[in-house]
Amino acid sequence: MVLAQQGADLVESAVRIMVRIAVSGHRGLPEETAVLVDRAIRGALAEYLPDISGLSCLADGADQIFALGVLDLGGVLEVVVPAEEYRDGLPSECHAAYDELLGRAVRAHRLDFKESTSESHMTAGARMLDNADVLFAVWDGQPARGYGGTADVVAEARRREVSVRVIWPEGARRD
Repeated sequence: MVLAQQGADLVESAVRIMVRIAVSGHRGLPEETAVLVDRAIRGALAEYLPDISGLSCLADGADQIFALGVLDLGGVLEVVVPAEEYRDGLPSECHAAYDELLGRAVRAHRLDFKESTSESHMTAGARMLDNADVLFAVWDGQPARGYGGTADVVAEARRREVSVRVIWPEGARRD
């Protein structure tokens, strides 16, 4: 009987499917909003445990908060790098976290763009959706401030019928 149960447990773990969760979200979050978003993301991720794979571009703000949450909860991280010069376009105070998270990723998908532009960002968002079961949108519900922003990635996910989970905790705000 014990062997039969062990066999059943092995089969169950072998067929368990890893949920692939992409993120798109606001950058430059005020510290108090970052704390609220971190708590909300970790709570949402916990619902998909134990087998999660996170897809992120590792921008400052929601992307890095999500990536760290995925790793802290035992998931794996894949990164989509929108352009060769992408890191240079991020705030310098976020470079160390970007480098650390990129180093912890199991895979990095590097797009063929040289410059970090709205087009490369939207292409990266679409690339994440190619492989995602769910999109976590850390989004205040407002229109994108520029092409390739969170609202555009949400619209593309909905067009593709990828499940969208909006995360914008009570009390959160943007500058």
